[in-house]
Parts: sequence; structure tokens; C-alpha cells
Amino acid sequence: MLRKALALAVLAGTTFPSWATDKPATISGYVRSAAGVPQMGAVVEVLGTASRHLTVFTDVAGFYTATGLLPGTYAVQVSAPSFLPAMREKISLNAGAAINLNLTLRSLLESVELGPVRAIPDDDGWKWTLRSVASRPVLRILDDPATSRESQPRDIKTQLSFLAGSIGDGYGSGSDLNTAFSLETSLFAGGTVGLSGNLGYGDGVPDGILRTTYKHRLMNGSEPTVSMTVRRFAPSDPILNNSALQALSFAVSDDMPIGDVLELKFGSELQAIQFLGHMTAVRPYGSIDAHLSPNTLLEYSYTTSLPRTRDEKGFDSSPADRTEVDPRVSLAGFSPRLESAHHQELSLSRRLGRNNLQAAVFSDRISNTALTGVGLVSAANGDLLPDTYSGTFSYGGGRLDTSGVRVVFQRKLASDLTATLDYAYGGVLDLSRPDVSAEAAHAAIATQKRHAAAIKFSGAIPRAHTRWIASYRWTGGSALTPVDLFNSSPGQADPYFNLFIRQPLPTLGFLPHMEALIDLRNLLAQGYVPVVGQDGQTVYLVQAARSVRGGVAFSF
Repeated sequence: MLRKALALAVLAGTTFPSWATDKPATISGYVRSAAGVPQMGAVVEVLGTASRHLTVFTDVAGFYTATGLLPGTYAVQVSAPSFLPAMREKISLNAGAAINLNLTLRSLLESVELGPVRAIPDDDGWKWTLRSVASRPVLRILDDPATSRESQPRDIKTQLSFLAGSIGDGYGSGSDLNTAFSLETSLFAGGTVGLSGNLGYGDGVPDGILRTTYKHRLMNGSEPTVSMTVRRFAPSDPILNNSALQALSFAVSDDMPIGDVLELKFGSELQAIQFLGHMTAVRPYGSIDAHLSPNTLLEYSYTTSLPRTRDEKGFDSSPADRTEVDPRVSLAGFSPRLESAHHQELSLSRRLGRNNLQAAVFSDRISNTALTGVGLVSAANGDLLPDTYSGTFSYGGGRLDTSGVRVVFQRKLASDLTATLDYAYGGVLDLSRPDVSAEAAHAAIATQKRHAAAIKFSGAIPRAHTRWIASYRWTGGSALTPVDLFNSSPGQADPYFNLFIRQPLPTLGFLPHMEALIDLRNLLAQGYVPVVGQDGQTVYLVQAARSVRGGVAFSF
């Protein structure tokens, strides 16, 4: 009996390690869009080093699970119509391990971000502030030379949109057609090449912006990006010898974690501008995030460029005019003036269940502020820079030097409805006296303190898949510039009443995904400050010109 017991013990000792080693592992998680919407029917591919290829699909909640995986190193790739593929590499599985891996799908325009321009991130889960250590792709630091480059997605993803409508002041300006395109493809392991552009067709020579970018995701978690942008704006006025504003910029940026608590972002853009002469500008930016806890973030940021407010909507909704893209140029006695800005901000953000809070203090210092005006003008006096494409003009507003505070409250009312409140107090440029002429307005513009409050609702209609954003931003008194001009939090909203709707349209299986777009800005035409032009006609300086635009977008 003793010999039999010993034999059984020896047999168990030799077989148990083999059984434990072969015990299968599991990878599961959720697939959502950048807005937090679960993606049903997304294709999840699990690529193993032992030539094992497992494909599963997400359910109605966006959940997937891949079982029966042997120990080893894997890569997980997920794809869905109208989204760019997402991949996580170098996932090391031990015997019997169960790893939770959530993946986010982004559209093409959400993925391409160039240079030091800061985008408005989405609202879901307060990703704009609360990116805890657990959400970082730390699995990439595991070394696995056996991972094949052929497992990287190589399909070219493209998006194309056509928009038309009245884009001037709403007082009889002409219509326009605006075409935006974007494409992106992978290059080498972890690299991505993108090309995007925006062409506008107005009364003069077509305006255009063309961008190309390359970014590479490194094993240490950083993602260096190199980009080049070419901009050309149509001839503005015969008095200016039909001089077109042309700009070439080269930008570099990086985003890297430092330990388990800090995250550093930095970059710079070099601009070369030709318009009635030559100008150059350097646009640096940087921020450091301290993740004090999974629900608390302290951030310091410095930037010299206005944030891109269009990215929140997921597509390039505006024309290629001077009112929304760098470089921002105005005239003073037929001499071009380039806007130069410096913004510093310290913010503390906290997540409390379904509620999110942010408190921030900021300091702005802007010279040669380029104000926006509407109305029929010419450059005869050398102080107004008309833009025949957008129906607006630029006007030099002098210097804005101010500091202020911001408080943001956000609540997830439902899975498809979010409400945001934003309050800010700070300085704006405004006229110190009414009824002035455009020539005398320079001397009458001064910094004034103003209160501002905004309410914004964003959501989606589940069955119709309609995405919408409605906002209203109030300012306590007249103002030529918005309060908290560099606001890039989810509380950011364009001045006054704005409405955006994006509606998917039914298409046949062989046709690209198509959506209808409606973009209404300052629909009530509020905040118009009158001044008298050189010809005696009244023109208006505004925070935001009224525009009504609509069109369609295609995703291939």
C-alpha cells in the first residue's frame, strides 16, 4: 500500500504542472466609441504568437470574450464600420489568467490631431481629466519580438464631407460650399500616417488647408507626432493687390507617462507666413498631469494656440477661413499684425459618482488680438481685413491681459444624455464708449471684466442613432471676445445659441456609411456690437458670426 501511495504521489507531481500550464486563459472587455457608445457587432481578433487566430464579436452591450487561450503573448485588434481599427499589443497571458481589456474606437477625424492645437475631448467618463493609471496602455512595455508586423491594420480609412450654407453674418451674405476629407493608414509597427484637408469655394480663389502627419506609438507609452500644414486663404481685397495669405507650419509633439502618477505633454509649431510681407511665429505648448487618485487630477498647462472647438463634433464642420484657424492676422495701416497669445492654467478635477467637477484659475496675455467682424467692408482705410470667402473681416483689437476663474459641473443624466454647466469670470475686450467709427475703435477698445455662464446638453437617440449637441452661452454685458477664450474643458461652448445634429442615413450594403449634418451657430445673431465704417455704413464686431450650415459626410 505504501508503495502504491508513493507511486500515486509521484504521478500527481509530474502531471499537475503540465495540467496547470495548459489551463486556458481568457481575454474579455467592452468596445465603445470615443463618445462612450457601446459598439454591437464589432469584430475582435485575438492574434497569438503560435499562429492561433481567434475571432469573436461584441454583443448588444459592446461586450466580448475570447476563451480557450493558451499561455503566451497576444495582440487584440478590433474593427467596426466607420471607425479606425484599434489594437493592443504584447498582452502576456499566464495559465488560467483572465484579463479585462476595454477598447475605444475612434473615427478618422477624431484620431488625427496635429501639432500644438489642443482638441476638446469627449465627455464620457470625464476622459478630459480623469485618466487613471489603470487606463493607460502599460501592456505595451512588455517586450515580444515575435509579434508580427503583418498583424497591424493596413487598410486605408477615409472620410469625406460636403457642407453648404450661409456662413457670414446672416444679413444677406452669399452661400458657400466646403469640402473636408481625411484618410489614415498604418505604417510599420505602431506607426500611423494621416492626410487631411479642407477646401472652401467662395467668390474668389478657393481657400484650402492641407495637413499631413506621422505619429508612432513607442513601447514606453509615448506617442511622438510630426506634422506639416499648408494653408492658403483667398485674395481678400483688390486694394490689397489681391494678396493671398499663405502659411507653412511644421510641428512636433509628444505625450508620455512619467512613472505611475505623472503624464507629460509637450510640442511646438513653427509657422512661416506670407502676406504683404513675411512673418514667422513659434507656437509652443505643454502640460503636466498629476493623477492624485483614480478620481482626482491636478493639471498645469501652457499654450499659445486657441483650442479646436470643432473636434467635439467629430468632423471638420467649419470653412477654411481665418476666424477659426491659425495664423490669426489683422491689419493696422496696411501693415499685417500677427496675433500672439500666452495662456496658463491650473485646474483641479474630481469625479464623484455620476457627477464631475472642475475648478480652474487661468491667466491670458494676448497681443494684436484679431477680432471678428461682419458686414460689407473694404480695406480702403488699411485697418479692416475682409475675407470674401467667409463673409467676415478681421480687426485689430490691441492687447488683452487678464486672469480669471472657471467652475464646471457635469452630470450623466442617462446613458445617452449628459448635461454640463460652466461659469467663468474674467476679462474681455469691449468698447469703452458706444457709437464710434471703425477708425476710432482702436482707441476705444479696453479690457473689461465680465461674467459668463453656459449650459450644454449632448446625447444620442438610441434607435435613430442621432447625435446632437445644444448649447447656450450668456455673457454679462457686451463683449468683443469671449470670457475664458482658451477654455478646453467639456464646459466649453460657442457664444450664444448653437445646435449641432448628426444623423446616419440608410444606405445599401455596397455604399459607404453616410450621415446628414446640421451645424447652427449663434442662430439668434446675438452679441453684435455696431461701429461705423469709412463709407458710413454700419458694420458689427462680434464674438461669433451667425452661420447656418448643412451637408453630408461619407465614411469609407
